[in-house]
Amino acid sequence: MAEEKITIKKEKKVLKKATDEKEPKKPKKTVSKKEATKVPEAEIKEEILQEEDVEKKEKAVRPGFLQAVGRRKCSIARVRVLKNGSGQATVNGKDIKEYFGSDFLVDIAFGALNNVSQLKKLDVSAKVEGGGKRGQAEAIRLGTARALLELNPVFRKNLRKAGYLTRDPRVKERKKPGLKKARRAPQWSKR
Repeated sequence: MAEEKITIKKEKKVLKKATDEKEPKKPKKTVSKKEATKVPEAEIKEEILQEEDVEKKEKAVRPGFLQAVGRRKCSIARVRVLKNGSGQATVNGKDIKEYFGSDFLVDIAFGALNNVSQLKKLDVSAKVEGGGKRGQAEAIRLGTARALLELNPVFRKNLRKAGYLTRDPRVKERKKPGLKKARRAPQWSKR
């Protein structure tokens, strides 16, 4: 009885193998959307090259200028440095002292220029948006430091040592639900 069961199982396995070998699966002939809308590769490459040319033209800055971006908290400063200047600085079209009001913030913004003693040799023009005055001044400082590096890579050592090339990543933490501020919990009374 046991021998008959074993032989029946073996016969079933042999039959399965035989049927698998005889009927190979045929691939279905369906056209996908990608195949239906194929564009020759040469046309695609030409379009990409044309788009890259447009992007390069937009990024070009007038000769004699160096451009860099600095950020701090929510402030973004787009700084342009004129190589042969007289020490003038403008922020959003106003003189830097008029814009910031205090000498303390002006000194922060000019920190990188003072560090490499280029204050009287270069003109700085910055467009700043977002944040407060202190954050804007520090964003301008980072932007000018990055532009100075493009002007002369020798400045890197002094600027790095002073910390002017480091982007300060600290940003205000978001408010959490159930709390008054980011971490300040409502007053708790035991009784």
